[in-house]
Order: sequence, then structure tokens, then C-alpha cells
Amino acid sequence: MKDKLSYLKEALKEPLNIWSMVGFTAAAAYTQSPIPLAMGALLEVGYLAVIPASNLYRRVVETREARRLREQRERLREELIKTFEPREREAVEYLRWMRTQICANYKKFTHAKDVPIHIEQNLQIAWESFVDLLDMYRRRKNHLHTINRQIIQNQIMQIERQLQQADAPTRHLQERNLDILRQRLKTFDDIEKSVKRVEAQLQSIENFFGLVNDQVVTMPTPEHIASLDFDSLLSGIEMTKEFLEETSPMLGSFDGSLERSSIGISETNYNAPMRQPIKQTER
Repeated sequence: MKDKLSYLKEALKEPLNIWSMVGFTAAAAYTQSPIPLAMGALLEVGYLAVIPASNLYRRVVETREARRLREQRERLREELIKTFEPREREAVEYLRWMRTQICANYKKFTHAKDVPIHIEQNLQIAWESFVDLLDMYRRRKNHLHTINRQIIQNQIMQIERQLQQADAPTRHLQERNLDILRQRLKTFDDIEKSVKRVEAQLQSIENFFGLVNDQVVTMPTPEHIASLDFDSLLSGIEMTKEFLEETSPMLGSFDGSLERSSIGISETNYNAPMRQPIKQTER
């Protein structure tokens, strides 16, 4: 029923339907007769009974909605890139250029009009994943910077000492607090591991783009490009994303209220290397 109402709503919003109703209304106003309105109402009933139920129209609506969602994701991703730090934006734009360069080199050296669709699509998916993972990486890294691991460890040791002299009611509360602090410490370590894992995945995507470009420039035949293992890269990306989704609740376990200090985690940075001026690749 919900899908049916959705197609019905889309049919109502079609420009052809709207302008036809405007035309009948204008005709009724011009002729001062209710006949055009009655004809318009009958045609509208027939239109809404037939068009939303048509499989062809439903495919048109689904294609249009898929395009709208894709354009929305692209717009949001571009807005996200603008919030990145200069080095992060440089890494993103470098891979965007590499994607374009790979396609240009393929057409240049194979004299083909188009790049195989699977290569173009896989490069696009890998680039989009790089942007998404980079955003997750920097948010988690920044979150870790608000927490001082040493302070948590100090609190644990302090409570462990206090437990030796505490009475029963106080001991119960301190044990509960100690359990929470130990969970925080474990969660902190897990998030730190996830940051390092994402960093490795980002480096893997960058290196793979370089490998693809090398292979395209040096391939003896177009079929040689089929040996590139896009599936392993995309599979690794999906596994990393799933891992991040599983660990996402960890971020909620920290309130970020602890004071930062110089004694804490060793900072993990994804510093994209400074890029050389972009030059056209020649065989």
C-alpha cells in the first residue's frame, strides 16, 4: 500500500498531469461552463487508475529516484570534502585526478572510445569509499585526542588502592566505578585499533590507484587490465566498513570530558604525502 501511494503521489506531480489540470480549469473559467472541469476530473481518475499501476511508469519512477539519491550523495560528499583539512583534501583530489588519468590513459593507449564500464565503476566506488573512510578516520582520531588514557589508568589505580580500606557500601560503589573505567579503557584501545585499521585501508586504496595507472600505461594488450584484482580491494573496503559499523557504538561510551594532556595516546596520523605537480603520463 505504501509503494502504491508513492507511485500515485509521483503521478500526481508529473508536469503533464499538472498542466492538463490547469488547462481544463482555464477552459472552464473561459467558457463559464462546468463541462471542462467534469471532463478533466474523469480523465484524472482514469490517469490515476492506469499510470501508477503501469510497470513501465514504475521503472521510470525508480530510475528517477535512484538518480536523485545518487546526485544527493554526490552533493553531500562534495560538501564533506570541503570540511577536510588541506592535506586530506589534497589526498582526495589527487585520487580524483588519478581516476581521470587512468581513464584517459586507457583510451589513449588502446585507442578505445570508452573505458570498460567495470573499470570506471570500480574506480568510482573506490574513490567514494576513500572519501567516506577518510571522514570516519579523522572523526575517530579527533575523538581519541579528547581523551587522556593515562588519566583513566591513574583513576583505576587510585580506586584499586581505595578498595582496600573501603567499607561494604562504599566498596560496592567503587567496584562499580572500577568496572566502568576498565570498560572505558578497553573501548579506548578498540577505537585506537580501528583508527589504525582505517589508516591501512586508506593507504591500500591510494597504492591500488597507482598500480592501476602503472598497469594501464604498460599493458601490452587491453585484456591485460583484466588481471587487476578489483574484487579484493572492494571486498577489503567492505570488511573495513562493516568493522567500523560494529565499533560505532564505542564512540558513545566516551563523553570527552577528561582533560587533554601531553601524557596520553601516541598520535596516529594519516598524513598524505605532499604531491608532485601533476604531469601527463606518457608511455
